[in-house]
Amino acid sequence: MLDEITAAFDRQDYRSAAQLVSELLAQSPQNPWAQFYAGRLQEVSGKLEAATDIYRQLLRDTPNPKLVTQVRQSIQRVEATQRELRQRAIAQASAEPNNNAPGFLALEAVTGGDRATVVQNFARVMKLDAYTTRLLIPNRGWRLYRAGLAGELQVLSQELQQAGVPNVWASQPDIQAIQIFRINSFQSAVSKATVVCQNVHDQIGSLSFAWSEVAQRVEGMLPIFEQVLALGYRNRLKRKEETQDYAHFCDLHLPGRRCILRLHDSSYQFDQGVGVTNQPTIATHDRHTIRTNWNQLMALLDRQMPYTETWSQFTPFAESAADFTVPLLRLKSHIHLSRQTDSYWDSAFHLYSSLVFLRGTKRGV
Repeated sequence: MLDEITAAFDRQDYRSAAQLVSELLAQSPQNPWAQFYAGRLQEVSGKLEAATDIYRQLLRDTPNPKLVTQVRQSIQRVEATQRELRQRAIAQASAEPNNNAPGFLALEAVTGGDRATVVQNFARVMKLDAYTTRLLIPNRGWRLYRAGLAGELQVLSQELQQAGVPNVWASQPDIQAIQIFRINSFQSAVSKATVVCQNVHDQIGSLSFAWSEVAQRVEGMLPIFEQVLALGYRNRLKRKEETQDYAHFCDLHLPGRRCILRLHDSSYQFDQGVGVTNQPTIATHDRHTIRTNWNQLMALLDRQMPYTETWSQFTPFAESAADFTVPLLRLKSHIHLSRQTDSYWDSAFHLYSSLVFLRGTKRGV
C-alpha cells in the first residue's frame, strides 16, 4: 500500500492518497510511514503547523534512517514555505498606510492553565526553546517585545494571535494620531465633567464630557532621577543617578473623541476648580501634601467611574522596555517633567497608555 500512496502523491492525486492513508492508519495506527504521509496530507492542504507537529514527533520517535531523511526534508520544505508566506504577508501589510513607519509590539500576561500551551505555541512561532519562552511570556502586566517596521509587526501579531498568544501592537503614526490634553483642573465633576486643559501646543481651553465616555483609565509612577554624591572605590566620591521620588500620572481614555486626558500630580492645580481636599490651599513644593491631594483626586475619579477599567501595571512594562531606549526616545512622550537628560520611562508610559487605548478601540472597549 505504501507504493500506492507514494504513486498517488507523485501524480498529485491527493484524494486517492488521503483514502489510502486513512485505510493504512486504520490497519496500523502506529505505522510511522502512515503517520508521515498523514503529515504530507496536512502539508499539501496548507495546514503547515499541523504537518510540522507530525514531522517533529516522527523525528523524536522513529529510528528508520530513510524515513528520518524524508522527514527532515519535509520540515525544511515547510519552513521554506512559511518564510515565503510571511514575506508575502509583510509585503502586503507594508503597502498599507503607516506600515512602513516604526511600530511596537507587546506581549500580554498569561497565567493559569493556559500558560503552558501559550508558551509552547510562542516557542513554535518564534523558533525559540521552551526555557527562553517561559522567561519572555509575562505572568503580570505586559512586556515590550519588539520594535521595528509596522508592517512586519502586524504580520507577527497576527501569527501570534492565531497561535493563541495574546499581544498588542501599534504603529508610531497611529500613536501620534491620538490627541493628548493635559488637565490643569476640574471645573465640574458631578453629572458631567468640565476640565481646563492644554493641548500639545500649550494652548489652554476647556473640555466637557460625560463620565460614561471614559472607557479606560491608565495609572503609572515615573521615577524622578537626581545626581547624588556617593562613596565609590577607595572611598572616593563619585556622582551617580538615583531615584529620589516618583511622579504620578493618570490617563483618561475617551475613544469616542480619539483623545487622552492626562493628569499629573505636580502640574494639577489643586487650588483651582472643584475642591478635592479639605485644605484651602496647597504648598506646591510639598511632596507629602501633593501626594495626599492626588490620592483624594483619584478617590473622586473612583466615585465618578466605579466600573471603569483601570490599568495599573505600567512598572513591569517599563522595566521590560529598557532594551528599547533608542526607538522609545524617538516617540514624543507628552510628559513634562524637569529632567537633566531624557528618560525612556516617559516615552514608555505614553506608549503603554497608547497601546491600551488602541487595544480598546480595536476590541470595542
